[in-house]
Amino acid sequence: MNQLRVDLYSDTQSRPTEKMRRFMLDAEVGDEQRGEDPSVNRLCKMVADLLGKEDAVFLPSGTMCNEIAYRVKCEPGDEIIVDKTGHALHFESGGPAGLSGVMTRPLDGVRGIFNADQVKAAIRSTGRHYPISRLLSVENTSNLGGGTVWPLERLREVTAVAKNAGLHAHLDGARLMNAVVASGIPAREFAAPFDSAWICLTKGLGAPVGAVLAGSADFIDRAWRFKHQFGGAMRQAGLIAAAGIYALENHVERLAEDHANARHFAEAIAEIPGLSLDLDSVQTNMVYFDTSGSGLSAPQVGERLLAQGVRIGNINDTLMRAVTHIDVDRAGVEEAARLLREMVQS
Repeated sequence: MNQLRVDLYSDTQSRPTEKMRRFMLDAEVGDEQRGEDPSVNRLCKMVADLLGKEDAVFLPSGTMCNEIAYRVKCEPGDEIIVDKTGHALHFESGGPAGLSGVMTRPLDGVRGIFNADQVKAAIRSTGRHYPISRLLSVENTSNLGGGTVWPLERLREVTAVAKNAGLHAHLDGARLMNAVVASGIPAREFAAPFDSAWICLTKGLGAPVGAVLAGSADFIDRAWRFKHQFGGAMRQAGLIAAAGIYALENHVERLAEDHANARHFAEAIAEIPGLSLDLDSVQTNMVYFDTSGSGLSAPQVGERLLAQGVRIGNINDTLMRAVTHIDVDRAGVEEAARLLREMVQS
């Protein structure tokens, strides 16, 4: 393989900038578990304010944010309602079942977005034979949905149905700031209909590690118990929390560059015979495209691109996903599109 020049595998491949690294070196630190780390405390307050919640807790990963929220709100045998593309359903190693003993009830949404009628139909009747519908979990943006942004009114509708039936509502905000930048809607408005919400500090924001879960003071107090139980408690965590502070202060607005680059890439490859994609589905920093018309499988395309120094992930045998981020500029996506065209046409 040639040296990797353009990495569109995922925005998880983003790396901290030099300015972020210097900011981390100067971070004040203390014992995070005792509430004595100034940088962690500052970050948690920033995110709680950003999402309009009472309190927040700093965690190593977004997966832990989801799993702790489920554990706080659910009992073993309960059921979580989630879209069929949901991260917790596919990419958390069976965490809901393994860590909380809960079931997942998938909805057949469109690009990761379902409606109020679907939620209503999924809520179980009361009876000793049935699991208890306990929580509605929504992912914004929807990853497997193509990086789609939930319309705010739709969020209000689905959470209203859930809450009227006595369910809790949880927001998986792994790429919430992408939704904010793409829509112009403040994060606290997206988070308002939910009992708990979180944002990831890695991915497009470019921090090396971490996520922050927010909710009521009582919710966060209980979340701390499961943070310890799941092995997420830390000590002088201010060094990594500082990266999150820097990201929120400096890297949010620049997400628009990633969105523009994704759109540019999508428009360039849409003209390649043998590839197919829906340009209307490109709303943020993700581009999904199908390779079946080229006579090549997605893994074959991926392997040949990688040999040329470009990495794009394959979702299945025919579907690929390119994700833009802070380490990929306009020249990078143009290079990737050019090589993709040459490879398919040859």
